[in-house]
Amino acid sequence: MTEIYVGLIGFLIIWYLFFLRKVAETARQYAKRHCSQQGLQFISIARTSSSWALNKRQGLHLVSLFEFEFSGDTTSSYTGTLQMRGNRLEKVELPPYSIS
Repeated sequence: MTEIYVGLIGFLIIWYLFFLRKVAETARQYAKRHCSQQGLQFISIARTSSSWALNKRQGLHLVSLFEFEFSGDTTSSYTGTLQMRGNRLEKVELPPYSIS
């Protein structure tokens, strides 16, 4: 019986790591798309936090926050935030930036 529990826990850990990677790749695509729509140059993206949330409407889901760097004039860089709920984009926030 113990082997089943160990196997299940191992499977869940591996699934969670692959799911986090999938969310990160999706966030990167969203950030790149948002930058190209706004006429900005995408530089990089990094996850700042991930946590599980539970509510009546959406049930149990993962909320991930990402910070991404972009440039509007190719000389300076700015940091925007991107929030994902599961594998879906929830919001994107950009600071004021200069355009060339």
